[in-house]
Amino acid sequence: MRWDISKMNTWKAEEFPRGAMIPQAGNSCDYVTGGWRSDRPWRNVETCTNCLICWIFCPDSAIAVQDEKLADEWVNLDHCKGCGICANECPVEAITMVPEGCDISEVK
Repeated sequence: MRWDISKMNTWKAEEFPRGAMIPQAGNSCDYVTGGWRSDRPWRNVETCTNCLICWIFCPDSAIAVQDEKLADEWVNLDHCKGCGICANECPVEAITMVPEGCDISEVK
């Protein structure tokens, strides 16, 4: 199937239904978006150096910092979508992605 875009320069936004939109900037705290996650991050506190690279790279601002280090409750699962960027960027491999519902005592 090919789309006919020959008259694209005449299209008007009012002619199309609205799709996903962000009604105002900085509203991510208003939405719980972690529900589609299938994996979640687990941090090995023994190997974590608190370099905060995970915090810098997290696209959802789901990682919490307190007193210039990761907070005890370091990831907000209401907003973490399980992308794994934190685990991928961790220079000491202290973060592992584990299946949602996994018994954390089994992880090491």
